Amino acid sequence: MKAAVLFRGVGGRPGVLVEPVFLLLWFLLFARLDAAVGKDFAAADAHALALQSLEHLAHLDIERSANDWLAGRPVLGHLAVYLYRLYYVVVAGVLLWVFVRRAEAYRHVRRTMVAMTALVLPVYWAVPMSPPRFALPGAVDIVARYDFLGVESWTKPTHYTAMPSMHVGWSLWCAYAVWTALRGTHPRLAWSAWSFPLLMMADVLATANHYVLDIAGSVALLTVSVLVASWCGRLAESWRTAPA
Repeated sequence: MKAAVLFRGVGGRPGVLVEPVFLLLWFLLFARLDAAVGKDFAAADAHALALQSLEHLAHLDIERSANDWLAGRPVLGHLAVYLYRLYYVVVAGVLLWVFVRRAEAYRHVRRTMVAMTALVLPVYWAVPMSPPRFALPGAVDIVARYDFLGVESWTKPTHYTAMPSMHVGWSLWCAYAVWTALRGTHPRLAWSAWSFPLLMMADVLATANHYVLDIAGSVALLTVSVLVASWCGRLAESWRTAPA
């Protein structure tokens, strides 16, 4: 029984030993590939100018005004940096919580997470994008100003991958995971989870790290990833139940 729990899993959960190893290797691969894309800085600047023009025509270009507002409020600026830097703690916590408490939802939300990382890389490769903190004249780099981690490379980027925003993408995934797990038993609590991505959207705009259309891209990414994860789940179920 112990071997089954460790390697094959029980109760709908994957093995508790195999699962973290798989996720760790997957995210290490994603980090390596992510660092390898978005290297065409000239194209990234050109894409940013085109996106700014599009947002201006649609009256969506609110990034600079949001950034100016936050730049004049140091306390909120510090809090925004903490949220921007430590969001991954929430992502890891939600993943662990769903794994332990909601086995029936875990495989689907994990497939959605994996799909997001797989689908975003071709976008980063095809459409490198300079963030507002570099592309908008006069924008204040809030994270560089108040960064408690002291990461010097923050002001010397090695790649531009602002579209879509994965800060918003991961926060959307957290909300979707909680909503999936709780909507049947605690609907009000399930809906309240969506306040997290709303807060992150405001954060990335005011810190001049992403555009409004980057956020729209994140919503589209989650939507497509959910569809892919659902299709993969049906395919896995058909294989599992197929006659030998």
